[in-house]
Amino acid sequence: MVNRNFNMTVAESMSTTSHLTIDLDKGGMNTGHLIVSKGADSEALSLPVFSLDKGKGPRVLITGGCHGNEFEGPIVARRIIDWLPGAQTCGRIVVLPTLNPPALQAWSRNTPIDGLNLNRVFPGRADGSVTERIADAVSRLLVPMADVVLDLHSFGPNWNVPPLSTTHPIADADLMAKTLRMAEAFKLPLTLVWEHDETPGMFDTFVQNLGKVFVCAELGGGTVGAEDLAIYEAGLRNALIALGLVEGKAEHPMFRQKTTNLMLETLSSDVQKSPARGIFEPCCSVLDELRQGDLIGVVRSIDSLAESVDVRAPTTSIVCAIKSGTHVEVNDGLAYLGRPLAR
Repeated sequence: MVNRNFNMTVAESMSTTSHLTIDLDKGGMNTGHLIVSKGADSEALSLPVFSLDKGKGPRVLITGGCHGNEFEGPIVARRIIDWLPGAQTCGRIVVLPTLNPPALQAWSRNTPIDGLNLNRVFPGRADGSVTERIADAVSRLLVPMADVVLDLHSFGPNWNVPPLSTTHPIADADLMAKTLRMAEAFKLPLTLVWEHDETPGMFDTFVQNLGKVFVCAELGGGTVGAEDLAIYEAGLRNALIALGLVEGKAEHPMFRQKTTNLMLETLSSDVQKSPARGIFEPCCSVLDELRQGDLIGVVRSIDSLAESVDVRAPTTSIVCAIKSGTHVEVNDGLAYLGRPLAR
């Protein structure tokens, strides 16, 4: 009777506590699920997990699908899962292709169940809403086993961006240097150090506060195309080669018929915001070099044929991202401008 009661207690505990169905310390290739516990707002979630352990070496966690309207990350993560068994030579790589299944199914940036942005609630809460429980499960069960976290995003469906790897300024100079080297290793057209206003609960800040390397790859503007996916996959392979997990020579993906690898920084003040309400007409493209006064775009009123407002570059800069023709409100972001990073 004691054993039966104990077993029932364990089973009940497993059903109400987030857990992994695989042992990450087990060698070789394993697949299973990260079970996110049920709560008052949803049943338990089952997130597929892939693990390949080839012994000593770096330990890497690759994640995608944090935001549900960014499909490139889950696709590239699945491609990497197909490639790794014949390529990985050492270390351990764990891949979680979809962090937020409810958001992905709804094609929504935020989780539709509780309205929260997963990338704003880390490290989460075991007793919180579903988004907080996802963050808690990832924070407790996957992040501790990793030396490096590579998180795959796209910029969202209303933006044009080049494929880029990005990080934020980090106070720890040694960790900042390691993170920059990792970001550069993707060899994507743009490596961006992106300063923005302090935002609590971001995945990267949580991981970096633990002293670990975290790089976010922004994989395009929300339209899934074969050429872009090939660039993204090559970039992720390059990162794993640089870590020594895979043998081979890094590729230099071509973007718009040329090989580019810029390193830029963009500040909070470099976000060009809409001065008016209307339809935004972009007049430049990503990676264009602008001089002071060059035209970035025009905001055209939908209420008047005569009213339009030019948006011009305040200084010499390079276009890192630009809104792709859409309706905007006053103070909506229109473009991110950057300049070469002072190393």
